[in-house]
Amino acid sequence: MPTPDTYQIIAKHYDGAYGAKQDLVDLPFYLDLAQQSRGPILEIACGTGRVTLPIARQGKEICGVDNSLAMLKVLQENLAREPEPVRHRITVHQGDMRTVRLNRKFPLVMIPFRPMQHMFTVEDQVAALKTAAAHLTDDGILAFDVFYPKFDSIWTKVGEEVPEMEWSVDSDPPKIIRRFFRKDSIDKIHQIFNFTFIFRTYQSSTLTLEETEAFQLGYYTYPHLRALFQLAGLEPVAEYGSFAKTPLDNTAEQMIFLLRKAQP
Repeated sequence: MPTPDTYQIIAKHYDGAYGAKQDLVDLPFYLDLAQQSRGPILEIACGTGRVTLPIARQGKEICGVDNSLAMLKVLQENLAREPEPVRHRITVHQGDMRTVRLNRKFPLVMIPFRPMQHMFTVEDQVAALKTAAAHLTDDGILAFDVFYPKFDSIWTKVGEEVPEMEWSVDSDPPKIIRRFFRKDSIDKIHQIFNFTFIFRTYQSSTLTLEETEAFQLGYYTYPHLRALFQLAGLEPVAEYGSFAKTPLDNTAEQMIFLLRKAQP
């Protein structure tokens, strides 16, 4: 599990990287859920506000929690550029998704963009889901997503650098930043990837800076998730294989769940 002082390099480049990522299509899904919500929203692992800010801009009150002080620092910088009505709708807390308790209930709790894949043990996975459940109103909904593992490619390209994305930075002179991904090792038993993000900054095609940060990501199978739901006292209301709400079947790229507290 990331500690509060992790993501120093990732946080610095997060908004630029994911602003340039063309296949990141989850935002409309979560905005639609937020628009339908009857009250305030809790976002667990809110990061720099990629989802938080658009929800507040559409008039919804939202509370964000994150464990990374580096990510929250960027969020506060982003908030400072927002108009006062948007800032007024957002509250932010630093806290661990396994243990944080805000003493509030929400009709919608969301964990967007795979923070559950930073939970690497069954104990941590159940604790995170119980945190979400503890903040739900009696009829509230928890929404979260993880990727559907592509088993044909999991074991490939270990040790290889793979270019992922690039974006420009408005500076004098202008800069281009390119992010590369290197899979370093795989823990087959615990279903964890260990990899490194490499950020290279270029000016006029000349490499001027290289920054790296190690990263871990777990993955799930569907039966694993269903067992976790039972252990956390949750049950599915809906499940999808994409953010277009296609069926969760053999064509799925994602595993997306809407959950509620298990009914007696």
